[in-house]
Amino acid sequence: MAYPLLASELAPNAKTLSCEALEEQTPSNVQQWLTTSLWASHCYSFQARAVAIDANEIRTLALSHRIQDGVRQQVVQYLDGPSMSIERHARVGHWGWTNAPDVETSVPAQWATHISRIYAVSLENDKRVAGREAVKITFEPRDADRYSHQWWLDVASGLVLKHVVRDTDGDILETFQVTQLQDPERFSGDVKIGRPGSEPNVDWQVTWLPKGFQLQPGVSRELPSGRAQKLYSDGLAAISVFVEPLSASSLSPGVHKLGVSAVAVERSQSSGADRQVVAIGEVPPQVLRRVVRAVGLVDKPSESTSWR
Repeated sequence: MAYPLLASELAPNAKTLSCEALEEQTPSNVQQWLTTSLWASHCYSFQARAVAIDANEIRTLALSHRIQDGVRQQVVQYLDGPSMSIERHARVGHWGWTNAPDVETSVPAQWATHISRIYAVSLENDKRVAGREAVKITFEPRDADRYSHQWWLDVASGLVLKHVVRDTDGDILETFQVTQLQDPERFSGDVKIGRPGSEPNVDWQVTWLPKGFQLQPGVSRELPSGRAQKLYSDGLAAISVFVEPLSASSLSPGVHKLGVSAVAVERSQSSGADRQVVAIGEVPPQVLRRVVRAVGLVDKPSESTSWR
C-alpha cells in the first residue's frame, strides 16, 4: 500500500506542524478522517506484522516505522523466502501535489480536499481489523482512468490497517493488511513541512495525464546515462515516466501487466537518437498507453511536439 508521496528534502522556508493536533478531537466525518490518516502516517512510531496479497503471491511482512530527529525511518522485512529487507530514511516533507500550499490550511487538509475532487469518498463506522476498532473509507473514482481504493483506519491512531485496490470491474487486484499492530507511539514534537524540490531539467514533457495527477518534484529526477524520471500522483495512485536511450536491455514495446501495476513502453526518435519511453503505474493499462504516447519534445516552454 502507499501513502501520499513526500518530497525528500526540506526547503529553507519550511514550516512546522504539531503532532499534538491528533489529540485535539476525534474525527466525526470522512474529511476529518482523511486528514487524520495523513497526519498519523508522519506522527507515529510503531512495529507491525502484515500480509500483502496479489494475483501472483502472498507475502508476510514485518514493518517498522520510527521518527527520530525529524527523520522517518521505515523498514520492511520480507518473512517468506530468501531473507530481504528494504530500509528508507527520509525527512518529513511537503507532499508535492501543490507547488504553492495554502498557508491558511494544513497540508493534510489540502490533500483531503484534492482527493475528494477526483474520488467519491464515503465512510463506514464500526469495523474491525487485526483486533482493533476501525472505520472504512471507500474511494470510488469519478472517471474510468483509475482504480478504486478502500482503507480501514485504526480508530485509536488513524493509521491504515488495511488497503484494498479494485479494478474497473470491481475485482480485487491487491490487498495489504496489518495482522498485528503494537501500540503506536505518537511523536511528541513538530514535523517540518517544506516546499517541493525543482522539476528535472529535461527536453521532454508529458502532454496528457488523467485528471488530478500532478508532478511530484521532490521525487522526479535526472538519472545516469541520459535517463530521467518524472513522477505524478493523484493522491492515491502514482505514475512514473522514464525516458532513456535505447539499449540492448530495452523493454519490448507494448503494455505489460504486473499485478496492480502496469508498464507501457514506446520507442521514439529525436535529434537522430532512438529513445525508450516507459510509464509505470497503478492505473488501468489503457491509461498508461495513452500517457506514454503523450510524451513529447519541448520546443519552447509552452509548446511540445510528438516524437512520432
